Amino acid sequence: MSTASTASTLSPSGFDFVRALVHRESAIVLAPGKEYLVEARLSPLARSRGLRDVQALVEAVRSSPDVESTQLIVEALTTNETSWFRDGDPFTGMVQVVLPSLLAARTPAEPLRIWSAACSSGQEPYTIAMLLKDALPGAGERVRISASDISREMVERTRGGRFSQMEVNRGLPAPLLVRHLTRAGNDWQVNPDLRRMVTAFECNLVGTLPRTGPFDVVFLRNVLIYFDIPTKRSILARVRALMRPDGWLFLGAAESTLGVDDAWERVPVGRSSAYRPTRPNRGA
Repeated sequence: MSTASTASTLSPSGFDFVRALVHRESAIVLAPGKEYLVEARLSPLARSRGLRDVQALVEAVRSSPDVESTQLIVEALTTNETSWFRDGDPFTGMVQVVLPSLLAARTPAEPLRIWSAACSSGQEPYTIAMLLKDALPGAGERVRISASDISREMVERTRGGRFSQMEVNRGLPAPLLVRHLTRAGNDWQVNPDLRRMVTAFECNLVGTLPRTGPFDVVFLRNVLIYFDIPTKRSILARVRALMRPDGWLFLGAAESTLGVDDAWERVPVGRSSAYRPTRPNRGA
């Protein structure tokens, strides 16, 4: 029985071209050995353009570069792994520790601004929205959640707030599902009151950051791992400049400011941890 070859069509110079393009546009580092990832992610794009393989796509873009092709390649190589309540503990800490701290430090008239950076298809910002909706009376009027991603497709998906059955099965408890989402054919639609709390927009973390702060809480989870140390340091400094002096930063479990940017302190938040600025903001 014969099987299709899974060998990469990408030449070493082709891989180097893609690595350089992605790093230039997004600062994401594709280490040697990631040829298989590039092949898998770019094959659908090559097929959509009627090209024989990924190498042909690279040759076409290299000989005649354009903004659309560059953006599509970067988006294809952006990791969009996400789920509801991903890693769990940070969201529990948000409700049990961070929210009471913020409410004690703010007047009832002050809005609470939260930024979900690298939000992928929207599960993180909507997780935050439903938790705060249930925990804080009047959250629909008081809480403002900014959700950003480098991918235009992911931003549109977040705005739409529509998820497949498979997607809602990944971490969304049944009581929250039926309380905050409504059946829409074979999919589930986030209810309008939650969608009004979330504003989604495109944002490249190495480019211009949003001006909708200052933020009380920033979720910057599972994204710094894709950058080199200087880029991590730059992002953390510019994010800090958009936060309230007593704000809270959540990173991924494998991420830390330690050894990168010493202007933060790590504090326990229930069974998780968060980071708080130790220096005045200086502007982004």
